[in-house]
Amino acid sequence: MPETTPVTSTFVPGLPALSAQAERLIELGVHEIAGLPADQFRSFAKAAEAPEGASDTLLAVHPDVAPASALAPLLCREGKPGFVVTDMPDVDDFAPLDTVTLPDGPLYLLTGVDRGDRMANWSPDEALPALTAEARTPMVLTEGIHWVLQQPEALERNHCFMTIGSRLRKANGTLDARTPAIWISNGTGRDGRERRNAPKVGWCWAGNRHTWLGFASATGRTAG
Repeated sequence: MPETTPVTSTFVPGLPALSAQAERLIELGVHEIAGLPADQFRSFAKAAEAPEGASDTLLAVHPDVAPASALAPLLCREGKPGFVVTDMPDVDDFAPLDTVTLPDGPLYLLTGVDRGDRMANWSPDEALPALTAEARTPMVLTEGIHWVLQQPEALERNHCFMTIGSRLRKANGTLDARTPAIWISNGTGRDGRERRNAPKVGWCWAGNRHTWLGFASATGRTAG
């Protein structure tokens, strides 16, 4: 395994109750993106909610009905909306790895989310087998977006994350070398200065390491 860099952030998720997460998605109009009634979100959350109301579980909408391109602009940081980098027009073609199975149905739950700070300065190619060995599943891109929608503080400068459960498969069956990630724009290059500090959906090479990117993962997914 690669050498690790010192972990200066120990972010621990403390997600809102599932009913509050459902209301947040409704407020943002995600139910309309997905073509679902708002009450379907509410009833799903109510049926799955823990008695005490607090939650370590994330409510996710299947990317088949709420793709990354539609969700990314709903992200917000310092009053600036999220965006997808210009050289990722095929963002919605990134699909779950063969080893990542999403539950059937438009709504599902993700448990035990973690940003993977301990793996900062690892490459995606190095991180994936390590997560598998830990019985953890890498997040897909839309799950990462849902997490930041519910918990914006999950995205910190120098502590952002990749979502390597999503990959693009080429026509010949091999994987594209790009791996999706969510981080904070510096407002340089094609991003534009007006986007400085905005949440950004982009990509990194599967073999490259970045000291400021962890690997978002979870312990599992359920249909509720």
